[in-house]
Amino acid sequence: MFIFSLTYVKPLSEVERLLPAHIQFLDEHYKKHHFMCSGRKIPRTGGIILCNCADTVEAKAIMEKDPFYKEGIAQYDIIEFIPSKTSEAFQIVMSEQTK
Repeated sequence: MFIFSLTYVKPLSEVERLLPAHIQFLDEHYKKHHFMCSGRKIPRTGGIILCNCADTVEAKAIMEKDPFYKEGIAQYDIIEFIPSKTSEAFQIVMSEQTK
């Protein structure tokens, strides 16, 4: 499991310009069951994506397809972790994704 922590390095006007393409990227990876949740940081300095994929190579390959990454809008920090405790609801979601 990976946390993608995005930090905007360009003005919000540039973020807004690419937001539709970024949302399309998110939707694509939700359909592939890579993304568990995502959202804006408060204050709006970037965002967070919780990504479920096999390894760091796959995580980086996914990241590199994000229009925010490709256009240099955001800096990405990728944090790998192994969930050792989860809620029952999260476990149900995870088990449905592996079907």
